[in-house]
Amino acid sequence: MFRDKLNQYQWDVVSASLASIQQADVERLLSLATQANKTDIDTFLAFISPAALPFLDTMATYSQRITQARFGKTMQLYIPLYLSNECQNICTYCGFSFTNKIPRKTLSDAEILQEIAVIKSYGFEHVLLVTGEHDQRVGVEYLANAVRLAKQHFAQVSIEVQPLEQHEYALLKNAGVYAVLVYQETYHQATYKEYHPKGKKSNFAYRLDTPDRLGKAGMYKIGLGALLGLEDWRVDSFFNALHLDYLQKTYWQTKYSVSFPRIRPHEGAFEPKSHLTEKELLQLICAYRICFPDVELSLSSRERPAFRDAVFPYGITSMSAGSRTEPGGYTDSHALKQFETNDDRSAQAVADMIRQKGYEVVWKDWDAVLWRVVSSE
Repeated sequence: MFRDKLNQYQWDVVSASLASIQQADVERLLSLATQANKTDIDTFLAFISPAALPFLDTMATYSQRITQARFGKTMQLYIPLYLSNECQNICTYCGFSFTNKIPRKTLSDAEILQEIAVIKSYGFEHVLLVTGEHDQRVGVEYLANAVRLAKQHFAQVSIEVQPLEQHEYALLKNAGVYAVLVYQETYHQATYKEYHPKGKKSNFAYRLDTPDRLGKAGMYKIGLGALLGLEDWRVDSFFNALHLDYLQKTYWQTKYSVSFPRIRPHEGAFEPKSHLTEKELLQLICAYRICFPDVELSLSSRERPAFRDAVFPYGITSMSAGSRTEPGGYTDSHALKQFETNDDRSAQAVADMIRQKGYEVVWKDWDAVLWRVVSSE
């Protein structure tokens, strides 16, 4: 289990290692990466360190080259469909937290189909089903039913829901789930408990073991990520990369993706502990692309349009577009949002922007074109 690997590292030691990295170290490792294609987890650590920022132009150029060689000039678009804002957990940073006195809503079959109809009209063939974490209101039976409904209309169906047992993931895979996204939020165990004081999510180890259960269940793709802002983003990102490295070596037949969620405004009051600038986010994206060249990297509509437009060629392979973060959001604009998006452009507007940069837009998960260079130039 990854928890055994995690226990070999100490948060403070990793933090001190980051601070001790010198520009000469980054330059040497960057040379190894670009000249000999040699990287490891220590290279990743160096590339996200403060010492690496002066080399961002070089990193971005190399990252862009890797992206086009591996994925072509192709961008996958996806869209989230929020099924429910019911949640049993207390999460101090989330608009769906149990303590927030908000109207709760779980979509019926008819409402799910209404949302699907709107999303299909945009052109999507890949949908991400999202819920709060409530194992009674949105348990496995509800999720399996929602997946079956969505699978009738989409080529690929992914989910982002509460952690489940291995046999439950196997059931959902049989129902049509292609990928599961599960974020550890933060790998700092002590502060994890502060952010999640009550509810099933307060169990750090159970959530940490979730990708292992997914791997054992034979899920086709697993999505990872740390919620950037809960703790020192560099240390959290290192542990997320360590987790990814372990999973790739242990469940090598599974595909992986990494997302970069930064804390956005939501219902309730929360001030991030760590602030990640846009320049640092680009640095993080490039570090992942150079050290994990075959992993899909996703950038959501949490980020502002100008930033997304500028940075996606440097490592990003999938982007959300036209997103609504509330149940019933595509047919009822008055529902409660989990968080505020920053890019409110329509899906078509985002697709047009991508095409203007010479890229092909793929509206479904793109395994069919993963190893084919696609360019409209």
